[in-house]
Amino acid sequence: MIVVEVIFWISLALLVFAQLGYPLLLGIWAKLSRRRAEPPQPIAAGEEPFVTLVIAAHREQSVIAARVANARALDWPAERLEVIVACDGSPDETAAEARSAGADVVLELEWGGKVRAQDAAVAAADPRSTVIAFSDANAAWEPGALRALVGELELADVGYVCGQVRFSGADGSTNQEGLYWRFEMWQRARESQLASVTAGNGAIYAVRRGDYIEVDPVMGHDLSFPFNFVKRGRRALYAPSARASEKMVPTVEGEFARKRRMMSHAWPIVLRGGLLSPRGYPPSYAVMIYCHRALRYSTPKLHLVALVANLILIGQGTVYLVTLALQLLLLIAALLGAVIPFKPFLIARYYVLTTASIGAGLWDYLRHGTPAGWAPPEGTR
Repeated sequence: MIVVEVIFWISLALLVFAQLGYPLLLGIWAKLSRRRAEPPQPIAAGEEPFVTLVIAAHREQSVIAARVANARALDWPAERLEVIVACDGSPDETAAEARSAGADVVLELEWGGKVRAQDAAVAAADPRSTVIAFSDANAAWEPGALRALVGELELADVGYVCGQVRFSGADGSTNQEGLYWRFEMWQRARESQLASVTAGNGAIYAVRRGDYIEVDPVMGHDLSFPFNFVKRGRRALYAPSARASEKMVPTVEGEFARKRRMMSHAWPIVLRGGLLSPRGYPPSYAVMIYCHRALRYSTPKLHLVALVANLILIGQGTVYLVTLALQLLLLIAALLGAVIPFKPFLIARYYVLTTASIGAGLWDYLRHGTPAGWAPPEGTR
């Protein structure tokens, strides 16, 4: 029983650290650190570099015109901004809508996945472009977003910058993604201050053109770019003043499906893409990768181990009755969240389903691999 007790308490301690301990460590670390986030370099009017904004699109005819119009409204000289829409095998009128809206280049590609569409757009970018920015088709950038991204890239050792995404939901939404994302952005700001971010987002980011790397088509940029840039001697930063907004999936069940698909793309990066290899990581960044990414992706297994070990230990004292009751209360609250829109129940349901999505994504990847193709999540357009 001693071995089972050790396994139980280690699993429980790792779960608590993953959800609460690491953020607390980050907060204290950032407070004690002498390193402060460097302000973005101001870009004087008339000195803006030529930038290409890439929008990868698959079945986006309902939103692509608005996205191109939003790009044209950015605080950036029109003659120094190229907008490329890379249509990844779109069977609808996405390409025609993008052309009518004023995109500079519209690529009509065979369906090969988002990453390959982005690679094709970078290859087709104007030779004058020194910065390549990327966005989702359903995202809307604030006017100063591009200026904030490029300002961070003016720092000599920075190769990648992601911005802040705010999610909007319809009335009655059961998805708690907005709450989670605000917490994630808080952590990202401190990682950026101390070293580099451990992940980005697809809605708003930019790279120096000379630093762009082509990755496996099943491995998205969001997770693969930051750590790969760090391994190449570049910093990957978070720019909170570069703001974008997106419509989130309206239900937590839809969020489970979206995250399951995302994790099926993340697991190849974790298992064979180099994320777990410490080679090239500064010590501080290695701590962040293993605490934030590797440990978080282990939470489904840790929950399962903790529950099984707790059941075995039921007769070993009152403390194990209490810990089992707490675990069962979490599951019961998650079940109640399906029928009672009480916020604590909704948060519990969100936590349980999104944690389960990590394991489901691994199952999908191990069972049949990860297809490079993609489609917009339902309810986000």
